[in-house]
Amino acid sequence: MFATLAPSRNQHDRGIVGTIRSFFVPHTHDVGESIDDALTSSRDGMRALKVSLAVLAVTAAAQAAIAVASGSVGLLADTIHNAADALTAIPLGLAFLMARRKATPRYTYGFGRAEDLAGLFVVGVITFSAVAAAWVAIERLIHPHRVDHLGWVIAAGILGFVGNEIAAHYRIATGRRIGSAALVADGLHARTDGFTSLGVVLAAIAVIAGWKQGDPIVGLLISVAIFQILLQSARDIYRRLMDAVDPGLVKRVEEIARSVDGVERVTSVRIRWIGHQLHAAIRLSVDPHLSISAAHEISEKANHELLHKIARLSEAIIHCDPLVTEGEDPHLTAHHHLDET
Repeated sequence: MFATLAPSRNQHDRGIVGTIRSFFVPHTHDVGESIDDALTSSRDGMRALKVSLAVLAVTAAAQAAIAVASGSVGLLADTIHNAADALTAIPLGLAFLMARRKATPRYTYGFGRAEDLAGLFVVGVITFSAVAAAWVAIERLIHPHRVDHLGWVIAAGILGFVGNEIAAHYRIATGRRIGSAALVADGLHARTDGFTSLGVVLAAIAVIAGWKQGDPIVGLLISVAIFQILLQSARDIYRRLMDAVDPGLVKRVEEIARSVDGVERVTSVRIRWIGHQLHAAIRLSVDPHLSISAAHEISEKANHELLHKIARLSEAIIHCDPLVTEGEDPHLTAHHHLDET
């Protein structure tokens, strides 16, 4: 017996603590808010990318001009990272466009995975920016260089923080709403860039105070911060590519299905992300003496409950098995073909 679920429309409150924590750490994307249909979600994602790209491009251009004039290696490292962050909007935009395509006989689940592939590109860009920033900082430590126009350097650092925070807020908010792991990860990347921009301000103040090594040291610290984001972003993309979900989400689905009248047992629950939508396969056990119509009615009740209580679930295949005693197997004929993991 099978049932198909449409996306959930309800929302869950995160509370004050969750709100404060989410400012610094991105949502896990495994329980969250409601979304529109896939087409609307992609359009929202594209709008977020366009706005943030424009903001970061202006920010990086202004910082680059000041970095060249001042010779600040800290500002140069920050500029490299901001420019790289702006460029990540391109593969993400292409992924959102590809995700709009309908499923085909070859790609039966559609093209939502394009977002995860774009996430790999983002990780590559972060890696490049981290290495480039570290290289410049180390070279400047070995060969010191005078930093000029410190007032402008401070202004550029503040501009970098403001620009990145605007881009980060827009990307993270949109990414959470539509369930895009790649977009949220990119927003977190921008948010970290904002705080590293404040490091540029501290470096300029240190140079004004007479500590000439402050500028390259801050540049090196910025590269370390970038490497930390690299590790976190790589972990998130790896988990998405490996179909990982929050175990709490699986438990939640089991509890909802088990609470439905007529469900005797929840045999298995499998959930995975495809793009920014969840797909699930659920096996239930019911009274073996029920008619096909009665079993179907139970699956529809489970359908209805999951529809209201699980966000971003675009499809669930629900199969009803007859409840058997321990040692019996309702799939004995095909038992040797079944995955027992």
